[in-house]
Amino acid sequence: MDTNKFNYILQQADNCLILGQRLGEWCGHGPILEQDIAMTNISLDLIGQARLFYQYAAELQDEGKTEDDLAYLRDAWDFRNVKLVEQPNGDFAQTIIRQFLYDTFSCYYYEALKESNDERLASIAAKSHKETLYHVKWSGDWVLRLGDGTSESHERAQSALDLLRPYADELVIPSEADQKAAEEGYGPDLGKIAELRSEKLNAVLSESTLNVPESGFTHSGGKDGRHTEHLGYILADLQFLQRAYPGNKW
Repeated sequence: MDTNKFNYILQQADNCLILGQRLGEWCGHGPILEQDIAMTNISLDLIGQARLFYQYAAELQDEGKTEDDLAYLRDAWDFRNVKLVEQPNGDFAQTIIRQFLYDTFSCYYYEALKESNDERLASIAAKSHKETLYHVKWSGDWVLRLGDGTSESHERAQSALDLLRPYADELVIPSEADQKAAEEGYGPDLGKIAELRSEKLNAVLSESTLNVPESGFTHSGGKDGRHTEHLGYILADLQFLQRAYPGNKW
């Protein structure tokens, strides 16, 4: 098994699964029906992307496991998602800021991954990129509405940005798996993605009249299996049925 490629694929699969699970928590609780449905649809897109990556990872692992095994039967320290995606939903503004910080990465990531020398990864990226173009437009539009809206919406968006911005750059800090993937041509150069993402972030946040926190501190460790306490609670919900009734199908 190509261990590095396996770990590399898990990084993005876990990002998609955990963020999809977070957005799914809004189902039936959105501020208005249209946005409730929008968040649920984005959640389904992310979980669909996770499935494609997990299916490929399970094939590479070649241990008779399935996508469900990788999603439901790993412990928190085995997950390789960044810490941003496991942060709580908070209020609507916090969910929007978290989504925008992720979407500005994923749209450029998938665009670059389409050039992967691994045909399977390139095909997953081609499908996923179309979805992320909608995601980043949706979350970006809401950042503008909230940031340049009422005094309360601006305050809530700014508070969310102050809280979450230090988690955002872990997405573009290369792990060992990222570095080797870029060297071998099946993964993109995260440095180039960081530049594009920064331009997009700064442009939208400026138009939204939101101030980017000046602190250079960045949370990290998620790609190495070091997570916040929040991931354990997410997995307790996500994995309960499979762990309580192992092997059952429904």
